[in-house]
Amino acid sequence: MSGVKPADTIAAIATAPGRGGVGVIRISGSNLLPFSLALTGKTPKPRYATLADFKGADGVTVDSGILLFFPGPHSFTGEDVLELQGHGGPVVMNMLLARCLDLGARLAEPGEFSRRAFLNGKIDLAQAEAVADLIDAATASAARSAVRSLQGEFSKAIDGLTDELINLRMLVEATLDFPEEDIDFLKAADAFGRLARLQLKLAEIFDRASQGKLLQSGLHVVLAGQPNVGKSSLLNRLAGDDLAIVTAIAGTTRDALRSTIQIEGIPLHIIDTAGLRETDDEVEKIGIERSWKEIERSDVVLLLVDARNGVSETDREILARLPERLKRITVYNKIDLAGTEAERHDESDGTAISLSARSGEGIELLRQELLKIAGWHQTDDVFIARERHLRALTSAQSHIVAARDVAEGVMPALELFAEELRLAQQALGQITGTFTADDLLGVIFSRFCIGK
Repeated sequence: MSGVKPADTIAAIATAPGRGGVGVIRISGSNLLPFSLALTGKTPKPRYATLADFKGADGVTVDSGILLFFPGPHSFTGEDVLELQGHGGPVVMNMLLARCLDLGARLAEPGEFSRRAFLNGKIDLAQAEAVADLIDAATASAARSAVRSLQGEFSKAIDGLTDELINLRMLVEATLDFPEEDIDFLKAADAFGRLARLQLKLAEIFDRASQGKLLQSGLHVVLAGQPNVGKSSLLNRLAGDDLAIVTAIAGTTRDALRSTIQIEGIPLHIIDTAGLRETDDEVEKIGIERSWKEIERSDVVLLLVDARNGVSETDREILARLPERLKRITVYNKIDLAGTEAERHDESDGTAISLSARSGEGIELLRQELLKIAGWHQTDDVFIARERHLRALTSAQSHIVAARDVAEGVMPALELFAEELRLAQQALGQITGTFTADDLLGVIFSRFCIGK
């Protein structure tokens, strides 16, 4: 997309696929009034709703609806923008889009409207990503955090850090330019104090962004174990619905069942796998192979065992096959039948929770343990964030630590000190797009919806 000329006129259906009461087509380009005149016979007044007939090349009305015109640069993309609000049937929307393409527009690529808004300085990169995150939000907490980032709160925090880095760099560079000045730079500029304050602010922002990353991506949890230990019952209990078939027959679950629930706003993507056992059933074998693939991709594995029998040799074999990086919780299910109490305790290979999926006793202990593993703590000022934001913040932290190490050396090297500060600033700039490679932009915006 890097070769796209900003003057190109692009068009796309901006509403979700399928039938609806209203459908919207968005058009962005330069000098769109002639385009509007050809399509509707009208020259719309900026930022006013105009009733119009959308006409085909033969002059026959394709649809009737509302025409909106936002002249650049006072628009989402910074260019002229037309919005056609018609009836939301897929056939009429596609007919209207085809008419726009006949008039010289081309079909927009995924995320191209947001990319133009970024390139034209209407939003920064973190805000552009927040657009997609708001659309994809799986919980109300994630949506609120995405709005916070879209309104620029995340960017303002990053810009504040960047300004402090720039001020410190200015003092360092001035000292390098005038080495003959007998100035104890580190004391005069309060370098240690400035760096300490930067580290504290970075740590605070990293914490808020980490929580936002949880809201954005959630935690992937796999239910594993032998057949008939209650995996499907636990899935149903956590989801609050009968998603999985529960019977006393081993092998009932033949494939992975997925459900997304939320605990305190954190989306938990829970996967109920086929019972892990040796079997001659070809269909069940395929389900078991898929179960192991799901386990490889997960963050947490809940190994369910029957509380009446404890951990068997087969269960130990399952535990031995689990990837070492995975957090694991051994769930002793069916305590109502075993006559034991709900509890949490530590074991040599992880945490254990005793509960009853059927009665719900002990379920809250499991929920709290999952939140603990996720690293969640309640806060009201979370930024929606992505993995690349956390990597950039981590990089900035490491460069500030390196700068402090240089400054605290026996013979401080101001050139190295200045370079570490520059690299820290560059890392922060990757979040808002101040320093961002074109290929990264292509990856980011290609994941957006068409029409956004």
